[in-house]
Amino acid sequence: MSTPDSPSADAGTAHPNAGQDVIAVDADDESTGTVNRLDAHTGDGTRHRAFTVLVFDQDGRILLAQRSPEKRLWDTFWDGTVASHPVEGQTQVEATRERLVDELGITADQYEEVRVTDRFEYKRYYYDEGVEHEVCTVLKATLSDTDLDPDESEVAGLLWAPYEHLHENPRWYRQLRLCPWFEIAMRRDF
Repeated sequence: MSTPDSPSADAGTAHPNAGQDVIAVDADDESTGTVNRLDAHTGDGTRHRAFTVLVFDQDGRILLAQRSPEKRLWDTFWDGTVASHPVEGQTQVEATRERLVDELGITADQYEEVRVTDRFEYKRYYYDEGVEHEVCTVLKATLSDTDLDPDESEVAGLLWAPYEHLHENPRWYRQLRLCPWFEIAMRRDF
């Protein structure tokens, strides 16, 4: 719930995230209720549930997606395909399938399954503009059909990269400025 001092209460600079809630969680990823999405990413933040999806092609390349310059946090950084938050009553797999369609036009007939492979907690500040404090579930999918239809309000660029090469040679990809949750997920994956 917004208070007069919360960022979501300032109608003059209302951010789209102020109209959404995320699931607040404890360290074991058990729900403790909902919190305004903008509030959860402001100040010291509120620990909440999130996910990142790593999408691969048949050759083991990962699809990196550059976040839109319109994103409030980590704008123009490169992500491991898609990252977001499930809503109350939604599983991580359901949320993943929805975001793959919304952000990249990837439909369920383009992959066999979405599987959960990991979960971790992290907290990172983005300059003085906000924070991520998330229990992040990692999911993977391998595309049999790599046709994409990206939403430019979500995705600024796309890049297929050899996953092992990216992990083993981080200095070669430094100019990409990878999102912290993706770097953590990739490091833990190897």
